[in-house]
Amino acid sequence: MTTEAAQGEWTVEELLELFDVEQTGPDTFVGRTGVVGEDARQVVEGTQVLAQAIVAVGKRFEGKSVRSAYAVFARAVVVGPPVELAIDVVAEGRSTATAVVNVTQNGKRCITVTVFADVPSDDVIRHHLPKPDVGAPADANHSEMPMVGRQLRLVDVVDVNSPDEVGPPELYAWLHYDPVPARDELAKALIAYFTGHLGISTTMRAHEGIGTAQAHLTVSTAPMTISVSFHEPFAWGGWLLYSHESTQVGAGMSYVRGAVHTEEGELIASFAQDALIRPLRTTDTSIKAESRL
Repeated sequence: MTTEAAQGEWTVEELLELFDVEQTGPDTFVGRTGVVGEDARQVVEGTQVLAQAIVAVGKRFEGKSVRSAYAVFARAVVVGPPVELAIDVVAEGRSTATAVVNVTQNGKRCITVTVFADVPSDDVIRHHLPKPDVGAPADANHSEMPMVGRQLRLVDVVDVNSPDEVGPPELYAWLHYDPVPARDELAKALIAYFTGHLGISTTMRAHEGIGTAQAHLTVSTAPMTISVSFHEPFAWGGWLLYSHESTQVGAGMSYVRGAVHTEEGELIASFAQDALIRPLRTTDTSIKAESRL
């Protein structure tokens, strides 16, 4: 996933509609994957399906709040055919609930998402990781990520995809959405959606001569797992700061951890990503670039 991913003239409203899966049975849902474009990337972003799973569980466990989700992206989801989400309820009590969401497309299981939900309680104790001391959104660099209603600005980074722009393996991104959904599960889906976008770029940033501009062309890249935890109370307005830190890369995989703060400094989510970074196999060159990992 790079900031050049083809989004066309999608809007935030259309993205939220994509997240808002349709219930087809007591524990089953169906979600759209998008519109096929000839030159657009044909592989659906894993976090799009993660967002749909969060919405499905939020609808299934009405009255509870989704607090964490852990997704494993086992098989690529392609643009066009819908995905089916089947919820396997592990436990459902008065205070907490756990479910495994099995996502299939064309009869093949592609993604599993384990979700924990609860009824938030009063504090016993409270603290949170402070917001990093970085420049304000107005001082950050505008970054192209086409979507009406979404703005992205990067702190001290001009071209996040460039193999020539080298720095420490960390990345701070200011993000602004309009509108911000009022529904709790949709708001959390929107937060989760961006957690997979810049992790690989963060890892590559520390290594000269390698960047996400080469993804799917000379190097294979793909998020393989993403975990996200939502911290209550959950609400925001204005800008969000996504902080990324790549703590390890090697043996074909990278690990990135991150946090999401409001502009006022409240920590509303934490996340982590395991991603694949490997040489492009010669057999992959026979696959259209739009369909490659």
